[in-house]
Amino acid sequence: MNQTLSGSPSGDVESALMTIKGQKFGLMAAGPMFKFTEAISLVINCDTQEEIDYYWEKLSTVPESEQCGWCKDKYGLSWQICPTEMEQMMITGTKEQVARLAEAFMPMKKLDMAQLRDTFEGK
Repeated sequence: MNQTLSGSPSGDVESALMTIKGQKFGLMAAGPMFKFTEAISLVINCDTQEEIDYYWEKLSTVPESEQCGWCKDKYGLSWQICPTEMEQMMITGTKEQVARLAEAFMPMKKLDMAQLRDTFEGK
């Protein structure tokens, strides 16, 4: 298991990134206002829109909690269904491309890669 921790001046751990058997897990402190499920989400990195659609259909059961690729399952656990292509866009894009991309994905529920790709390219 690999891990990376970041903390506050008081020494409390505020975020962590772990890799367990090749699967990345990100954790962060969300303050006292959130219970277990909002403070913890699991990330599924997807290479295709078909994968995004598949996991969204299987996991999303609370439509009012959906936003920008996040959904909640029947147990109340939060999931991030993340396109690997979007991560690359965020890393390699210009400030303008990244701003357009963020403006496009923030109001989305399930992420639509064709629309995000077009927005990133300025279409």
